[in-house]
Amino acid sequence: MTPDEIEAAMFAAFNRCDVASCPLTDAQKQILLQVVEQIQGNSPSGTSNIANPLDELTPEELEAFLQFVKDEEQRNRTWKVQLLNDWLLENDSGTVQFIRQRYGLQWLNRVESCHFDKYYYFEDALKLRVGDRIEVSNALWEWVQEDGPCQREWFPCMVIQVEEISDDSSTNCVVRFFNGAEYEIQGIYEWNRYNWRWPQK
Repeated sequence: MTPDEIEAAMFAAFNRCDVASCPLTDAQKQILLQVVEQIQGNSPSGTSNIANPLDELTPEELEAFLQFVKDEEQRNRTWKVQLLNDWLLENDSGTVQFIRQRYGLQWLNRVESCHFDKYYYFEDALKLRVGDRIEVSNALWEWVQEDGPCQREWFPCMVIQVEEISDDSSTNCVVRFFNGAEYEIQGIYEWNRYNWRWPQK
C-alpha cells in the first residue's frame, strides 16, 4: 500500500469507530498515525533529520520542563518569555533552573514549537496565539484523495484571531495566508487538529 492509501484506511477506520459510537480521542488518532508513519520510515513531523533539543534532556529534566511549559501555557503566559525574563532579572526559575545552569541561551533558542510534537503525551499543551506561524492542510477546504486530483499539501499562514466558544467548548481560529486571504478554522483543537501543524524547520 502507498502511504496515502494507508492514511486513507486509517481515516476510514476512525470514521467506523465514530459510527460504532466508539470514537477515538484526538490523541489516540495522532498516536496511531505517527506509528504508521514510523513503520513506513517517515518521520511523524518531518523533523527526523534535525536534532530535537528536547532529546538532550534527561528523562527527569524533560518531565520537569514539559510540566513547566504546560503550566505557563495554562496561565496564558509564553513559557520562553517567562524563562528569559527570569534570566534577565536574575530570578530563580524553580524546577527548570537547570536549563540556565546546564544548557543556556543557545539551547533555549533552538527549541521550537514543532519539537514538542514528538511527545504525544504532552497533549497539545502549546496553545495558539495571535501572531503564531503555522501550516494548514488543504484538507480543510477541499476533498483530499490519495489518487485524486487533490493531494494533501501544507500552506504557511499566520494566526490573526483565536476565539474560545463557550457554548460547545471549542476553539475557532482565523488565519491569514501570505497572499492576504483569510480562513476560519473551526474546532482548531477539537476536530481539526490534524489539519494544522507547527512550521516544520
